[in-house]
Amino acid sequence: MKFISRQISAVAVFVFLSLAVGSPAHAQVKRATVGNNSGIPLFAIEDLRPGMKGVARTVFSGSEPQEFGLEILGVLDGFTGPRQSTIIAKLNGPNVDKTGVFAGMSGSPVFIDDKLVGAIAYSFPFAKEPICGITPIKQMIDIFALGNERPKSNEARAVSFASLASTWKPSLPKQVVGATSLIAPVSAGSALAPLMGQQIQPIATPVVFSGIKQDTLSLFASQLTDNGLFPVSGVGGAAAITPLENFDNNTLAPGTSVTVQLARGDYSVAAAGTVTYRDGEKIYAFGHPFLSLGSADMPMTESSVVTVIPNAFNSFKLAVPGKMVGSISQDRATGVFGQLGHAPKMIPVKLTLHTSRGQSEQFTYEIVSDEYLTPLLLSITVFNSIAARERSVGEATISVNGSIAVSGQDPIGIQRRFSSANASMLAAGAVAAPAATLLSSGFDNVDIKGITLDVTSSEEKNAATLERISLDRTEVARGDNVEIQAYVRTDSGKQFVERIPVQIPADAPSGQLVIMVGDGATLQESSSAKSFVPRELGQLVEAINKTKKNDRLYLKLLRPAPGVVIGSNELPNLPPSVVATLNNERTSGGYTPLSLSSVYEKELPPAEFVISGQQVISVTVK
Repeated sequence: MKFISRQISAVAVFVFLSLAVGSPAHAQVKRATVGNNSGIPLFAIEDLRPGMKGVARTVFSGSEPQEFGLEILGVLDGFTGPRQSTIIAKLNGPNVDKTGVFAGMSGSPVFIDDKLVGAIAYSFPFAKEPICGITPIKQMIDIFALGNERPKSNEARAVSFASLASTWKPSLPKQVVGATSLIAPVSAGSALAPLMGQQIQPIATPVVFSGIKQDTLSLFASQLTDNGLFPVSGVGGAAAITPLENFDNNTLAPGTSVTVQLARGDYSVAAAGTVTYRDGEKIYAFGHPFLSLGSADMPMTESSVVTVIPNAFNSFKLAVPGKMVGSISQDRATGVFGQLGHAPKMIPVKLTLHTSRGQSEQFTYEIVSDEYLTPLLLSITVFNSIAARERSVGEATISVNGSIAVSGQDPIGIQRRFSSANASMLAAGAVAAPAATLLSSGFDNVDIKGITLDVTSSEEKNAATLERISLDRTEVARGDNVEIQAYVRTDSGKQFVERIPVQIPADAPSGQLVIMVGDGATLQESSSAKSFVPRELGQLVEAINKTKKNDRLYLKLLRPAPGVVIGSNELPNLPPSVVATLNNERTSGGYTPLSLSSVYEKELPPAEFVISGQQVISVTVK
């Protein structure tokens, strides 16, 4: 009973895989022959048998592929998905005996009788022998034969005002295939029997971050590794921003090293893998997803391998990107697909840093345009630019001023200031947030032409809290000038008073008038307008530019009166008949009711300190 219970539990939790190599049922399956224009014949998976010998190619050093041997152990039908299979093989040869299956080997082509079988793509962590999983070449070709155009959509997505006022938090798509325990029925004496119960997972993709401190990578490492990426810091120098280069018949041949560049210039971020197959201008690589982005647009470059670092935990390849020869346009379950001669669209970034020691330094680089990767790369590079020149421990004040140029739209202004122990991270997130909102908006016509940033750093904390506010009277008349005193206390205990002159509006109604004073982030969070769906890109850009700033106080006058919020617009002081029309028996929803309607709002000049907090007081208008 215990044995049966364990089997049922395992099948319920893990993926069930059926072994069919050598069985009559498997031999009867006939699959269509894949046509190709590369001159390399393709090996049909139904012709595979356990014990078959073959060779694979990958680059261990330099740019020339080297061959090593392998032996087929079996085929797993149903892994990694329905109507998909994975071939299991054991590698052999002096190089792989030393390194095992290593990060960066993904995509290494496998040949039997000079026919292409597929790409080495999966590994068994902590296996005592170099055993791998191979993605059949037919699966790699078929998934990209269905069309490579990015789907068009003008279906806008809801935008949260709170997210615009806050800072961006890392978010990457989850891998389609993760680590899975191998559970399958096998016959006695099967070569796969020793692998039962072991973990099989996609080979990690080494991502080389040049110019990025290890401390910076550590902050993002968990998210990167959770998505099958293996971050490597401090290898190689800056990657020059070069135009698209010409290619020939020897460019990105099967077995050569290929890199997907995510950033280049003063910062270089490149993911390394191996080319499986080339068909004219079409390039197939990796054999498993990179980030499962689907449609993509990333630079595809040649690369040279410095060396393969043998490691008991995870051996990995150190690769340096070379000339750009095309772009990666698809990233799906069975690999990545690129096209030679196609230039990707990149976002230029120009960052000027003014340090606490009076020095100025400029960083110039470009990053890929992608709703997931762009904010992540912005956050990493902006944070690193500050951390590499300023202290990493202790409190600081960081000011960010800049703009995001959007084709056909007004520029988006960035004006934020933070004063805390994690000010650098907050500043980086403040830059990434509007870019993430734009690229995830759902509009097809989002074209970010460039990002310009001016960052000023100070090693002092200039933060304070709004403790209370007071007025010089409790009754006022229309048109009166009154003075609000805002009492602010710094973290060191020093108190100062901000004097805020206010003129009561001439059309203010009689009765109670609520005066609210608070920082931009707090007022944005407490606003009745929580989110909206923009009708067009211009409306979204306008809303981003109207987002309240976190480092200064705002004054707001309100009165008890019915009103509503529709989309991003607040409609105050509505006549009762209008409110009744919105709230009748035949309709429901579409608006947010207000009990307090806005009469007047004003942004106050930034103070010496970054002030947080909110206070409310009321007066009577006679």
